[in-house]
Amino acid sequence: MTQDFDLILNKFGAPNCPYIKQLGSGLINNTWLAETETGKQFILQKINLHVFRSPELIGNNIGMAYSFLKENYPDYVFPTPIPPLVGKDYVRDNSGAYYRLFEFIPNSHTEAVVSSPQLAFSASQAFGKLTRLLSPLNSNRMKITLNNFHNLTFRYEEFFWAFNRTTDERKAKAADSIRFLMENRSIALEYELIKKDPEFKLRITHHDTKISNILLGPGQEVLSIIDLDTLMPGYFISDLGDMMRTYISPVSEEEQNYEKIIIRPDYLDAVLEGYLSEMRDELSPTEKQYLHYSGRFIIYMQAMRFTTDYLNQDIYYETHYPDQNLHRAENQIALYKQYLEFKDNFNNHHRGQR
Repeated sequence: MTQDFDLILNKFGAPNCPYIKQLGSGLINNTWLAETETGKQFILQKINLHVFRSPELIGNNIGMAYSFLKENYPDYVFPTPIPPLVGKDYVRDNSGAYYRLFEFIPNSHTEAVVSSPQLAFSASQAFGKLTRLLSPLNSNRMKITLNNFHNLTFRYEEFFWAFNRTTDERKAKAADSIRFLMENRSIALEYELIKKDPEFKLRITHHDTKISNILLGPGQEVLSIIDLDTLMPGYFISDLGDMMRTYISPVSEEEQNYEKIIIRPDYLDAVLEGYLSEMRDELSPTEKQYLHYSGRFIIYMQAMRFTTDYLNQDIYYETHYPDQNLHRAENQIALYKQYLEFKDNFNNHHRGQR
């Protein structure tokens, strides 16, 4: 461990941690596991200021949610940062970077992929439960930690700006993806109607419901939800849609053999059953008609974001080879087309037949 880490940990009053290793891929925030000589473990995280420009807003939201849950649901596990000796939530190093520290929950782990329908059910239920428990809390008191994160109107404008300014070569290579996005612009127009519909409620939602943001116990039971940086006001379609995007296909957005992109019906039903077991009574009749739209919304938007970044010369998402963002976009378009075939599953759940 470097002297820099010693200084950061000392600002939290943490004991000497001679053992430290990096966790995860670090595409957004950098995360390390720090361990003392006696075996006590901590999670140290460096906030990506290029993505989260106002870390204090994250602290505001997490603190507000924690206080509400502690008062009303004291047994609910909601990890919060360890307060530093000076200040609140974070410390800064000599470069101005922000760091926060969490206690490591013993006998816990995360998964990179959803390996069973039961795990899909449990994770979806956990994200639904968090939104349900926080529903009495006025979402207007929460800050927006990432502007326009799931604002499809903004994403379409961003895409069109990139289309008009990219090189002819990139425009030609991405022609099929560009055509798909433009031909399906009705998804973005429908989102405009959702924002104006009083039947759609802004709730406190996680916004990043991939399986790696669930902390699991030895028996794959859910211990807690983690990575709460995007906990902020949003529509239910963000959380449910992202679970549809990332749970129901056996391959990730990096898969280049698009024939492997299929929908697993039992996983799809598990996501719906898990989420609706917590949220069925929370959703309005109008919202329940948009269960299938939630997946179309997120998958289309992610295809758009990958295409936009490709047209913009790959300035946002990390890439490891030429055209990777274009392949990611084509992957999501293939997933979208497969997803369209499963609308009956959603109708059955909407009618309460499952």
